[in-house]
Amino acid sequence: MNKISKTLLLFACLVIPGISSAENLPESLEWVTNNDQPIFADPNAKQGGTYRVHITSFPLTMRTVGPDSNGSFRAFIMDGNPSLIQQHPNTRQFVPSLAKKWAFGDDQKTIYFQLDESARWTDGKPVTSEDFRFVFDYMRSTHTKAPWYKDFYTKKIADITIYDEHTFALHSANALANDELLMRLNILPKPAHFYPKGIPKNFVKRYNWKAEPVTGPYKVAKIKKGKYVKLSKVDNWWGYGNKYYQHRYNVDNILLKVIRDSDISIKYFEKGELDAYYMVFPSVWHDKAKGDLYDRGFIEKKWFFNESPQGAAGVWLNLNAEKMGNDNLRSGIAHSLNVPKMIDIALRGDYSHQQSFGSGFGDYDNKQIKAKAFDLELADQYFDLAGYSTLDKDGIRINENGDRLSITLTYLSKMHSQRVIVLKEEARKAGLEIELKLVDGATGFKSLLEKKHQAAFLGMGAPQMPAYWQYFHSANAKPQTNNFTNFSDPKMDELIESYDAEFDVDKKATFSRLIQEEIANCNCVIPTYSVPFSRAAHWRYVKLPETVGTALSRDILDSKSMEYGLFWIDLDEKKATQEALESGKSYPAVTLIEKRFTQG
Repeated sequence: MNKISKTLLLFACLVIPGISSAENLPESLEWVTNNDQPIFADPNAKQGGTYRVHITSFPLTMRTVGPDSNGSFRAFIMDGNPSLIQQHPNTRQFVPSLAKKWAFGDDQKTIYFQLDESARWTDGKPVTSEDFRFVFDYMRSTHTKAPWYKDFYTKKIADITIYDEHTFALHSANALANDELLMRLNILPKPAHFYPKGIPKNFVKRYNWKAEPVTGPYKVAKIKKGKYVKLSKVDNWWGYGNKYYQHRYNVDNILLKVIRDSDISIKYFEKGELDAYYMVFPSVWHDKAKGDLYDRGFIEKKWFFNESPQGAAGVWLNLNAEKMGNDNLRSGIAHSLNVPKMIDIALRGDYSHQQSFGSGFGDYDNKQIKAKAFDLELADQYFDLAGYSTLDKDGIRINENGDRLSITLTYLSKMHSQRVIVLKEEARKAGLEIELKLVDGATGFKSLLEKKHQAAFLGMGAPQMPAYWQYFHSANAKPQTNNFTNFSDPKMDELIESYDAEFDVDKKATFSRLIQEEIANCNCVIPTYSVPFSRAAHWRYVKLPETVGTALSRDILDSKSMEYGLFWIDLDEKKATQEALESGKSYPAVTLIEKRFTQG
């Protein structure tokens, strides 16, 4: 770095709060690479082809931050992009990604990173320390309208110290154990060169349909609004120089077609217009995925159990909505929801009844908590206490003012209709009327972020360890956050802050269990189910490794998100498959159930 550049960098760091510069790295740093971990992709994977899958709604934005950005489409343009390090999905060890090595500071708050000099953005520009410094400008800006990120990059990640073009340190606001510190500071960069004048006031509108350069293998190549989004792989992706990225992300293009109706989308799949189909839904796997194409081996079915932690899924009650502030009423609702029957009837018994707020986190789970049983006597008692003690002519409870015990349950997918119908029918036995409101994917999630719901049937993704602040801290009891219940309580705030700040793993787990107890006592998130497996069907020319997936694989065919990219398309096999279809040839039928990583 020349003297002028160094002077400018130092000046920039001095005038920007939370940014600092230093001339020399601390001595005696112990750099970590973990390059001895095994590869987990298949060396036999072939490159090439266009992979066609569907999405149920067109994205509301190409942004990954700000209003409307936290929809399901974001998983395709953000999740597969390298952050500083990546977690090996079988050994759970952290291995290089954008950073080729890292070292821990003595204060348990700091990690030093040295970037892979070959790392590039999809527009060809190099990834530098400046792109990580710029993250703070980006996330803290009021113009991005992203309060969760602004808070996180102020109160969780305190600052950055830059040493040179490829070396810097990130600093946590509080001391953490090494693994947790890695998880917190393992951030994605932002392309500083893409915003030469910083974040403009009209950022949300101006960049709504401008996809940023990313560090991953795919860029947004073409958009036809309402119809499809095409992702294309960059030439000579830098990541293939890292052994943990080799033999992954094998297809040249990914075409995401918008098909809103599931009955129509599976017909597209069986006509050969889609290459793979997500089949975690029991009704699809058991009822629709059968027939001649499956019997003749043209379409193969794979059911893969994993060891992934499970995010919270349930009926989320908005405490600021009508009726929902009444503790007794919420308790009555909890005992009116017949989740076991829903699982047996609508889900064929495939899913597991989740007992608390998330699961699969070891000592962080409070295993003493059990989901509220479907119990009409208890429901009666609580509804009586809430003032709904008589029945109208329809069998629905009313209070002394004649107001019906009726709530509106918002859900986001037609595929969930049968599930919520079972809950509705069973709840009626307790005198509770549930009005069902289906709001399509991205639009529906937007309404939840805006806190316009009364109750929501919703499942969230699972982090690497339990996260509570975004869901239950009072700082997030406002629109455009994931506090879907609008929960706000000083006691919970104190527990969450203690949990986040705790360095000792055992004490942290204790705080986690106490937080889960508070959630259970509130009855504002009534647990439904967990899905400890990935399930999909694909045309026979779409190939998977012999192992099918990894211990942490949630989506073996990346049909709902950009995950590990382990699959590939055999173009020769595709041609042979098309010829076999025309000639009447058959192959052995394939339904594989892989339980190597079964939980429990």
